[in-house]
Amino acid sequence: MKFFTSGQQKVPVLGLGTWQLRASECESAVEKAIGLGYRHIDTAQIYDNETEVGTGIKNSGLARNEIFLTTKVWMDRVSQSMMMKSVDESLRKLKTDYVDLLLIHWPVTTVPFKEQMEALKEVRAAGKTKLIGVSNFTVQQMHEVHDELQAPIATNQVEYHPFLNQQPVLDYIRQNDMFLTAYSPLARGAVSDVSAIKEIGMKYNKTPGQVTLRWLVQQDNVVAIPKSASEKHILSNIDIFDFALTIDEMAKISALAKSDGRLINPEWAPEWDTARAA
Repeated sequence: MKFFTSGQQKVPVLGLGTWQLRASECESAVEKAIGLGYRHIDTAQIYDNETEVGTGIKNSGLARNEIFLTTKVWMDRVSQSMMMKSVDESLRKLKTDYVDLLLIHWPVTTVPFKEQMEALKEVRAAGKTKLIGVSNFTVQQMHEVHDELQAPIATNQVEYHPFLNQQPVLDYIRQNDMFLTAYSPLARGAVSDVSAIKEIGMKYNKTPGQVTLRWLVQQDNVVAIPKSASEKHILSNIDIFDFALTIDEMAKISALAKSDGRLINPEWAPEWDTARAA
């Protein structure tokens, strides 16, 4: 496993995403993933599976400090009056005293960013998270919370896969020694149908999904959290550290980005950054 170092914390560059995993399926996926070598698990309050994630971690038998655990605060709980209480609820469900990373799930403009960042810092000061960060923030919003408000943001978790150019976000996080956490890294399976990725996979005897995940984690300051419930795919997704893509292969995959490549765009989403022309 490869790691990104954020402050004093080591972040495994590949983790298990748990969006849409429920009940025993979620518990089993988390337990299996840990058994197969995963040390990074991602969940969120809105996923309604923190209890199952916590059970899966406990059932794995691995010590809590061996796992990098992330959860996210939902949009109606980001105020100072709500956040600490909501985090305490998450910790009870997760059966732990702390998470390694706590994120604001989506940018909320009805509560001042200053208040949200102060609430995050209060949670960290209380020892209930080691790192704080954001998700689905634009470059301007990251600039506001990180540069103007001096919040020690470690990551921005955003949609990122070969069809979506995230260069503006990547530029900012690299300039500020942060990391990008890529969700939906396999574009909901669409990478499996791309001939260019298939051809690269044939060279290394790897699946299109493995090639894509390798493309992601081979980039500086990028972490990926593919979601899977099946043991076959959980194992396949982590089997990406025994080969490396060439510069030309990396560029060929990056060239697949398109203007309409975004998959996740709810009505409350911000006005997304547009990648600069090459």
